[in-house]
Amino acid sequence: MKDTFKHQGLRQQLVNVLKSKGIVDAKVLASIGKIPRHLFMDSSFLDHAYQDKAFPIGADQTISQPYTVAFQSELLEIKPGDKILEIGTGSGYQTAVLCDLGAKVFSIERQHELFKKTSKFLPKLGYRAKKLIFGDGYLGLEEEAPFDGVIVTAGAPYVPKPLLSQLKIGGKLVIPVGDDVQVMNMFTRKGPKEFEQEEFGEFRFVPLLENKN
Repeated sequence: MKDTFKHQGLRQQLVNVLKSKGIVDAKVLASIGKIPRHLFMDSSFLDHAYQDKAFPIGADQTISQPYTVAFQSELLEIKPGDKILEIGTGSGYQTAVLCDLGAKVFSIERQHELFKKTSKFLPKLGYRAKKLIFGDGYLGLEEEAPFDGVIVTAGAPYVPKPLLSQLKIGGKLVIPVGDDVQVMNMFTRKGPKEFEQEEFGEFRFVPLLENKN
């Protein structure tokens, strides 16, 4: 698990690419510049680790494009100590970014193979989520609610109601909604039953899996 000067240099180039695409949050850019993304990928993909692209990680899942990770993280406006629920742990790269931003992260993964791998891998790198859970992201995590933010890292055909109900007043749900192409949505909870919705353009994600068990 090496992180060389070359990797660090490639990360800085990636940070510059993200700035050129409109990412302005200095803390988010610092996290992208610090976290060794190549360690979250198969070693055969090392050349691609710091390109602004998504890549397969097994179990029909991908490690998200760095721009997407930065964009969703920026929308959440995370403050140290915020409770964040992540739906779709995947490779753990987005989880690591959330941890690095000072969030208390609760993350749910539907694919058991990825859940096992990431649960062991993240602590080795020094990123400790509060809880990594194998389960159905559509249900959220009622026992740990309410959350300051909820981030969904897969394309949802609709907005699951539990994710809205588990937000604090003032909390935000960032979720890509749609089938083949998704529109990035942010819902901000304004009151017990009142939510403000904003849209932020089109993205492509792997689908959010429902629990078929």
